[in-house]
Amino acid sequence: MKRKMLNAAALFAAILALAACQKAKFHVEGNIEKAKDSVLYFENMSLDGPVVVDSVKLSEDGSFAFEDEAPEAPEFYRLRIQNQIINLSVDSTETIQISANYPEMATGYQVKGSDNCEKIRELSIRQIGLLQAAIAIQQAPGISLQQANDSITRLVAAYKEDIKRNYIFKEPMKAYAYFALFQALGNQLIFDPRGDKEDNKVFAAVATSWDTYYPNALRGQNLHNIAIEGMKNQRIIEARENIAYDPSIINTSNVIDIDLIDHNGRRVKLTDLKGKVVMLDFHVYGTKESTQRIMKLREYYDKYHAQGFEIYQVSLDEDEHFWKQQTQALPWVCVRATNGLDSEELLRYNVQTIPTFFLVDRTSTLHKRDVQVKDLDAEIKSLL
Repeated sequence: MKRKMLNAAALFAAILALAACQKAKFHVEGNIEKAKDSVLYFENMSLDGPVVVDSVKLSEDGSFAFEDEAPEAPEFYRLRIQNQIINLSVDSTETIQISANYPEMATGYQVKGSDNCEKIRELSIRQIGLLQAAIAIQQAPGISLQQANDSITRLVAAYKEDIKRNYIFKEPMKAYAYFALFQALGNQLIFDPRGDKEDNKVFAAVATSWDTYYPNALRGQNLHNIAIEGMKNQRIIEARENIAYDPSIINTSNVIDIDLIDHNGRRVKLTDLKGKVVMLDFHVYGTKESTQRIMKLREYYDKYHAQGFEIYQVSLDEDEHFWKQQTQALPWVCVRATNGLDSEELLRYNVQTIPTFFLVDRTSTLHKRDVQVKDLDAEIKSLL
C-alpha cells in the first residue's frame, strides 16, 4: 500500500513537471483565399525589426495555423505575403482568426477573437485612406505646391486629433494605442515625438499607462526613452530659438508635466518639485468623502514633509471660488484643472476614477499609481 502511494506521488510530481515545461501558447489561424502556392510568413515585429516565427506554403483553400509562446506583455506580429501585410497584436493565450483574399489581404481582411486586432485593422485602413487622400491632393490639377502642402498639413492634423481622442487617449494601456503611435505617412511618422511637443505628450501618456499595466515591459521602456529624447530635443530647439542657452540646464524626466495655477494665483509645474518625493493627487473637493480624505493626506504630509515629501493636488472642481475656499488652509500645492472632468491631464494620466494618486520619486520619475500601492506609508518611506 505504501509503495502504491509513493508511485502515485511520483506520477503526480511528473505531471506537474511536464505541465511546467509546456508554456502557454497563443494561436493565429484562418485562411487566405486566391493565394495558392504563395508563402505566408508569420513574423514577430520586435523592437529590432521583423523576425520570422514560422511560414507555410498555402494550399488551394489557403488555410494556415501558427502558434507561439504567449507574451507577458502585449506583443506585435504580422502575416505577410510579399508586400501585403496584416498587423496583429497578442497579449494572452488567445486564438485569433483571420480570413482574407489575396492580393487585397492588407485592406480586405476580417478578424475574430481579438478586440485589439480589430482596432488595429481599423487603424490600418484609416492610415491607407489618409495616404490616398494625401496623394489625391498632390495630384490635383491647378494646385500649387504650397497649397498642396497646406492642405495635407490640415488633413494630417485632423487625422491626428481624431486618432488621439478615439483610439490613443481612449484606452492608452491597449496594444492598439501603442500601434497608433507608430503609424506613418510615407516614410514619416504621423506622430512626431522628437519634433512636436504635443505629439511627445501623446507618447508619454501611453508610456505612463504601460508602466502601470505592464511594469518593466520593454515596449513601455522604449516609449519612455522616445519621450525623454523628444523632451530633450524640444528644450534644445526652444533654447536655440531664444538665441542663447546653457546646455547644462537642459534636463529630462519620466513624468508627464502639469503646469497649472495654484490657489494663490501662482503658476506651479509638477517638475518644479524635482528633488522631492511627490504625491500627485487628483481630487474633487465637492464630494462627501473629501473631508475625510484630506485629513488623511494631512497626516502623511505632517509626518513626512520635513523629510522631503510634497503633495501636488489637482482639483477637478467646476466652481473656482468653492475650490479656493476649500484649499485656503492647506499647506501643500493645490492647483485646479479648469476643464474639470474633461481636463487633458486626466487623459494623459489615464485617470479612470476619482480620487486617484501617483507617487513620483526625487528624480521626477513616476514610481507607482494608487492601484499598485499596498502600503502607502512604506512606499513613501522607501522613496525618501
